[in-house]
Amino acid sequence: MGVLDNKRALIVGVASNRSIAWGIAEAMAQQGAEIALTYQNEKLKTRVEQCAEVCGSKVVLPLDVTRDEDVEAVFAELERQWDGLDILVHAVGFAPREELAGSFVDNTTRAGFATAQDISAYSFVALAKAARPLMRGRNGSLLTLTYLGGERALPNYNVMGPAKAALEASVRYMAYDLGPEGTRVNAISAGPIRTLAASGIGDFRKMLDYNAQAAPLRRNVTPEDVGKAGVFLCSDFASGITGEIVHVDGGFHSVALSGAEFE
Repeated sequence: MGVLDNKRALIVGVASNRSIAWGIAEAMAQQGAEIALTYQNEKLKTRVEQCAEVCGSKVVLPLDVTRDEDVEAVFAELERQWDGLDILVHAVGFAPREELAGSFVDNTTRAGFATAQDISAYSFVALAKAARPLMRGRNGSLLTLTYLGGERALPNYNVMGPAKAALEASVRYMAYDLGPEGTRVNAISAGPIRTLAASGIGDFRKMLDYNAQAAPLRRNVTPEDVGKAGVFLCSDFASGITGEIVHVDGGFHSVALSGAEFE
């Protein structure tokens, strides 16, 4: 008996077996959810199919979140196979690699800024809009992934910072808009994790090392840690929680100085 028994979940953003989305998908499947997955392109299709095998998923669909026709096609197919949707997980973020290092002002371009906003923030709204008919009246849950760089300035996070800030604001507005229909909207602000997406951030290894030293738990979090939090937020145990940004970062966001330096 799992806390997500009889719930159907669409997970968008699995890139590899080290991705946060994989951790969430696996945790939700273990707790009884029926899983559907999407893949961005043919290069990632095999990896997503591997995740589907682990999760017992029979629904794997192509999706480029920058294409409205792709978004519409995914939900048309879900409507054909399922009678409704209870959970939507958005684990998508992107900015040009060359804009994720050095000076934020000097390296940010108009095109790069727009790309980061479109893929990292607007895509969550687009998915929610398309999912709305399938989720209305089911007391469902929308979940996205953000990072501390949306709240505070961090070296090399650069153009992704404003994108995550926009995503977090969208969580609040979506929670306000969809709440009367019984749909909750939340985000997890995960600590740094060595994923395919994170590899594009300059000096990411230094971020990992510093976070592990400074966090009260004295370690970095894992996709499994985030997956457990995702299960909770999308379960009936979190039925009164919406519009929240929940930090899963070993407590890093709550400290001003590294305690390890004083030990």
